[in-house]
Parts: sequence; C-alpha cells; structure tokens
Amino acid sequence: MSNFSAHNGSQSIEKVKDQEEETDNEYTTERISYTPSSEESQLINDCIKGKRQAQRTLYEQFAPKMYAIAMRYAKTTLEADDILQESFINVFKHINTFARDCPIEFWIRRIVINQALKTGRNKFDKASKEEVSDINYNSEENLILDHFELEELLQIIRRLPEGFQQIFNLYAIEGYKHKEIAEMLEISVGTSKSQYARARAQLQEMLLKEDESYEQLRK
Repeated sequence: MSNFSAHNGSQSIEKVKDQEEETDNEYTTERISYTPSSEESQLINDCIKGKRQAQRTLYEQFAPKMYAIAMRYAKTTLEADDILQESFINVFKHINTFARDCPIEFWIRRIVINQALKTGRNKFDKASKEEVSDINYNSEENLILDHFELEELLQIIRRLPEGFQQIFNLYAIEGYKHKEIAEMLEISVGTSKSQYARARAQLQEMLLKEDESYEQLRK
C-alpha cells in the first residue's frame, strides 16, 4: 500500500505499513530508552500534588494537539470538546499512575484516543464480519490527493461511517497494528482489516468525486 500525504508534502496522513510483522510502533520504541527531562518530571510531580498552575501549564501545552486528535474521531466540534474535557479529567485523575517510560504527550494522546473510542463505541458497526479476501479493491491504487490540503482530507475522513473512521484513523494515522486495534475495539483482527479495507475504498471514492468537482471548477 502506498503512503499518502497532504498536497504540500509536509505532513503524512497515512502511515500504512507494508508488513504486519513490522517492529513496534513509535510508542513502544520510545518507551525502551526514554528518560524524562527534569522540567517534565517536575511538572508531573506538581500535577500529582494537585497544583493548579502545573495542571494549567500541562493543559495549555498539550490541549491544542489533543483537540486536533479528538477532531479526527469526532463528528462535530461539540463532540471534540467533550472528548478533550473528559480526557484531561482522566489525565489529572490518573497522572500518578504514569510510568514515565515515554513522553507524557504520548500517554495523554493514548488517553484522548481511548476517550474518543469510548465516545463512539455505541455507534461502531460490528455487524460486518467479512475478511479482507471478501473485499474487492485495488490495494496498490494510490489515493487521489493532488488537490487536497491536510484539513480538507481530514474533513473528508470525518465523513466516513463511524466504524470506518475509527479504524482508518487508528491504522493509517495513529500507526496501530490491526491486532492492537482489534483489542482496543473488542473485535476480531479480520474485522479490523476488512473495515479498514472498506474505509479506504470508500475514502478513495469520495476523493475521486471531490477531485472531479475540483476539476470542473477549474474549467
């Protein structure tokens, strides 16, 4: 499968791995040798002690990035606001359990993703049980991206059905393997693969339609 990125080429949208057996993702890699800086350790310690200024500093430092992640899973800005709020409530509630074996940004990011998945869990379509072999689509076909900026692509991804959107984000953007996604969503690996395949096929169809509209406007 080919990777795809924004029109300006500066930001990757899809981190698709050619082999499922590839080594662990960025989170695991970081955990092997990560040592927090003295400033990060102090900030965490102060948050554990419940110091409001430290909590505010942590929130202001990471909230913008985490909101962008929440928006990848939310259908509305109001839903993204709720995900962000609940996520930071959990951050401050459980920060004393943070092992400090990775950057705290990664830990917060996982909490935001889990909260987003929890928010959308009731909408997730588990009815489709097809294996990847049951789905006909060209995995080597490049997604049409030439005329799309990053935010435009993310808006189109948000138009995918809830289950497709979640799995596409987790696999293509966050970099999780299908085995990890299956555990997170309590589905089979085959369902994760088939939902991703269908999401990619539907996204390709949507991008083609958007591209045709773009070309018509240029004429």
